[in-house]
Amino acid sequence: MSKSKPKDPCKAAACKIQTCLREHSYDEVKCYDVIEDMRQCCLKWHKVSLCCSGIQLDRDYKAEKEAALQERERSKRT
Repeated sequence: MSKSKPKDPCKAAACKIQTCLREHSYDEVKCYDVIEDMRQCCLKWHKVSLCCSGIQLDRDYKAEKEAALQERERSKRT
């Protein structure tokens, strides 16, 4: 009888990031909400989730999204 590996608690969130990036031509800013959801998962599960290895836990993706969108708007006007 083999033991199965426990399911990674943040795998679904990681898959959503990949889907979002693919759908938005890898424009990370358009996926910051999904990345922030992943960060929230990793804040809770980073000690057991292998998917969290590349997530910066201290980064606020939603705030960065707002700043990036504002910068894009300014660039369009000039």
